[in-house]
Amino acid sequence: MNSMEEHDVGISCYISNLPGFRGVLKQRYSDFIVHEVDTDGKVVELSSLEAIAEESKVSAVESKENQTDASETEVISYASQIEAFKSLAGDSDASCLEEFINQINAGGEESLSPIILSPDSDKSHRTAVHIFFRENFNFLVTDTVDGPDASSKCIRVRSNSGKSNNRDKNSRKRKERDNKPFDSRGSENWPDAGKFLRFHLYKENKDTQEALGVLGHMLGIRSKSFGFAGTKDKRAVTTQRVTVYKQQASKLASLNGKLFGIKVGDFCYVNEGLCLGQLLGNRFTITLRGVVADSVDTIKAAADSLGRHGFVNYFGLQRFGSGSVPTHLIGAALFRGEWKHAVDLILDPRDGDILLSFLEYITDDMSYSINCALIVYNNVFNFIVLHNLFKYKNI
Repeated sequence: MNSMEEHDVGISCYISNLPGFRGVLKQRYSDFIVHEVDTDGKVVELSSLEAIAEESKVSAVESKENQTDASETEVISYASQIEAFKSLAGDSDASCLEEFINQINAGGEESLSPIILSPDSDKSHRTAVHIFFRENFNFLVTDTVDGPDASSKCIRVRSNSGKSNNRDKNSRKRKERDNKPFDSRGSENWPDAGKFLRFHLYKENKDTQEALGVLGHMLGIRSKSFGFAGTKDKRAVTTQRVTVYKQQASKLASLNGKLFGIKVGDFCYVNEGLCLGQLLGNRFTITLRGVVADSVDTIKAAADSLGRHGFVNYFGLQRFGSGSVPTHLIGAALFRGEWKHAVDLILDPRDGDILLSFLEYITDDMSYSINCALIVYNNVFNFIVLHNLFKYKNI
């Protein structure tokens, strides 16, 4: 079957007997406008691009967290420990250690070389120094190395794998939250405004997944993070609801100036994300171009009948596949119990197949061998499929 027409799939009846007229549908994407209708019967429209009042709560929480983080990363003074170390190791080593700690606090520990304390041949004293560092400078590591002569040893001091002196404090924070990961927004203290941000997505000449992919890329999240009630046509201007987990409205609103053919707005926080099917339907505004009719009265009568009686909501031709064997023929064979015919429709070579084109250019002997192999393969495959069809046909 080279082409398929409406009457081939049963699209043949009209509600009225009025004479029809012809026109071009979707000549431009703006000729097809779709507004989602939510479960309360409200038509979804984009009316505001501004962030919402609840945003101040989110910002306040973030500000508080940032202040907390800043206070936790303040440089800790080790003046008392340095003074105690001075009495243990002397002024020279204490000054050297103080300068070393100051360099670490300045953020240069990655390129900082270890320091070597003065030679010390007293093992018990070296042990006391090691213990002092473990008890007072847990962000530093010490070990013993050879001194300038064979009879002496020195203590080497270095940063603990480049970690700062706030390492233990961060570890305590991790333990306090029971090693639970942060949520997707990176905040443990999301305000009581609903964990999902719901917004209206307006898009032009883009399908839903493409538009969400653009938003996800700009937000640094995956498109799977978004929830929606249904996909909308690509060649159209559409408006629909979308939800995303723990994202700020101001962050999405700021994208509007960078987006092309996409706008987001009408933000609010809700407790549940959207799932497929959570809508009543869609409202369509359709523009027909190139209209051909007997008269204006014919068009008016047809439009009036459409408004009063509606139309038969057939499955369109796009639902029957675009292959050389339409899917409805395979389905009809299965309904009739014609299992072998159904399998043949699926597996038999079709006009234009690459394999058939290849066979035309090989020798007769080679063609014979390949055909034999194909027959064996096809029969085995047919047997497997038919066996399962017969096995489960009564389920």
